[in-house]
Amino acid sequence: MIKLIDIEKALARANQITPKETTLRPSAVLVPIVEREEGLQLLLTQRTFHLRHHAGQISFPGGSMDDTDKDLIHTALRETHEEVGISDKLIDVLGKLPLQPTVSGFMIQPIVAQVQHHYEMRLCEDEVADAFEVPLDFVLNPDNQNHFYKEYNGQRYSVYSIPYQERNIWGATANIIVQFSKLIHRL
Repeated sequence: MIKLIDIEKALARANQITPKETTLRPSAVLVPIVEREEGLQLLLTQRTFHLRHHAGQISFPGGSMDDTDKDLIHTALRETHEEVGISDKLIDVLGKLPLQPTVSGFMIQPIVAQVQHHYEMRLCEDEVADAFEVPLDFVLNPDNQNHFYKEYNGQRYSVYSIPYQERNIWGATANIIVQFSKLIHRL
């Protein structure tokens, strides 16, 4: 079973990664971990179907950096509060995962954080259709991560998918989870 200390050790290594210069739009997501009796859980959202980018997909709370953000950690915390109503007072940032470029033009900085288990959600109905927790051990298990290739605008991309119950986690969210998994399993 993965423990918070394992995550902290892995993130200490990940924080050494130097960001590359990019023309992609800077953005950040929170990779929220909740400690429960049954083990660590990962909080995910499902985006509403009318959004311009990634409509209906399973995602982490997050979005584009704006002028009011002092850094990408602030972006992730602000977006988490806007999307699911969790105050930054209930969030303890643990570290960063490697940058994740997307085919839709974003460079995502995943920010891993522990969220206090007594949080209460208030979904932004315009952006978030649902929010739910999944066992961290399940999604970080390489046996549950499917890999395939997909064509987009004439280029071939590596894509991961993580089916969980009736949901399918894929795209940038699954790629972030797989990178997290690789980091954890290097312990």
